[in-house]
Amino acid sequence: MTKLRDAATDFLSQRRIAVAGVSRHPEGGHSANGIYNRLKERGYEVFAVNPNADEVEGDPCYHSVSDIPGGVEAVLVSTAPDMSESVVRECVELGITRVWLHRAFGPGSMSTDAVEYGKANGVHVIPGGCPLMFDPTADTGHKVMKAFLSLTGAVPRDF
Repeated sequence: MTKLRDAATDFLSQRRIAVAGVSRHPEGGHSANGIYNRLKERGYEVFAVNPNADEVEGDPCYHSVSDIPGGVEAVLVSTAPDMSESVVRECVELGITRVWLHRAFGPGSMSTDAVEYGKANGVHVIPGGCPLMFDPTADTGHKVMKAFLSLTGAVPRDF
């Protein structure tokens, strides 16, 4: 069993992180955009991924993880659950071994098939929660959400 805290520390120790699912319409309050911006504010080299956008949040956007020049060390997936497995499959093809499937309220990006495929292929998949619930990216609101969602199972303690 892996402790979520340890997996989060490992994920957030990577400096080049792609965020799959960043929206072209940030006014909609999409979680991916908030995560993208917070990681950027905290000094991470962050890359937006959306197959339907060339630019988001004033930055270049890549249509796939494989389009990112120089690659990345980790990928945060904040897409619809039915898209998560394809992102994880791309990570496997690229040799990316750290993937986080975002989930807070509702299903988030959680896909059992994506988790199983990733694990079967050597990827450390974090099945839920949000990087903003952990230092060095955390804020008080996310820490409170983490405590509450841990009780509901939306944020796994161990996996």
